[in-house]
Amino acid sequence: MLLNFVKLQFIMSKFGKLILILLGITLAIFLTLFLVGYFKPKGAGIFIDTVPVSDVYINDLLVGSTPYEAIRNPGEVTIKLIPQDDSLVIFETKVNLASNIRTVIKREFAQTEEESSGEIASFEKVGGKEASVSIVSIPDASQISIDGQVRGFAPYKINSIVSGEHSLIISASGYLERNLTINAYQGYKLTVVVKLATGGEVLPSPEPVSNNEGTLSVDKVKILETPNNFLRVRSDPSTDAQEVARVVSGNSYPLVEEDTETGWYLIEYESGKQGWVSSEYSQVVK
Repeated sequence: MLLNFVKLQFIMSKFGKLILILLGITLAIFLTLFLVGYFKPKGAGIFIDTVPVSDVYINDLLVGSTPYEAIRNPGEVTIKLIPQDDSLVIFETKVNLASNIRTVIKREFAQTEEESSGEIASFEKVGGKEASVSIVSIPDASQISIDGQVRGFAPYKINSIVSGEHSLIISASGYLERNLTINAYQGYKLTVVVKLATGGEVLPSPEPVSNNEGTLSVDKVKILETPNNFLRVRSDPSTDAQEVARVVSGNSYPLVEEDTETGWYLIEYESGKQGWVSSEYSQVVK
């Protein structure tokens, strides 16, 4: 009977080892599948719409016609849009598709590139609690209006904007105005590249307003006293933005624009060069 008990213990011991081995193999397989799934690049969204309809080529491969929507692997791709009307010009560009981000491309074709228009909008996750927007225009220096208020000229960037839907108007002398609806999301930077079409009214260059005495009347920004006797000029209305120049306390510079959200002033600190200064150490003078 003792011998039978020893045999039973031996069998149970071998059976226990076998169970442990099977559990170890199962766990290894599970961890492998988990890690492969975890580190696998997540899909990137793309949406393309054109007027009129066009064939869509991605990396020289025909994938469909507009409107086209798909989920693809992240990375840089070459987009070619060929209108089904042979008289219209082909559009080609490169875009970087990002994980969990939807890139939108819209295009209105014409017989020449100059007469064509469109935009490319994409998001970049930057974290934090703020939403930001960066706008680039073709041609450069187009006027930017957000929610009916003129904000400046492209390239334009606003580091903090209320999350949600906003109206965007891009305009330039000699080009057709383009109206868009954009959505800003907390923790993301929206980049919009807008191409305007030629054909709009050519506006005369603005002239300075004269006062009754015949002298030019231009608002200026006076730099107040600071601990260092100078004030930093930055690329955007934020202390986190890049420093582009320094202006001396006591001097005054032409006012270009005021950012109503931050209270910062856009000044012309040199001929043809503009930058932002904090209203904490500056004030508008007539």
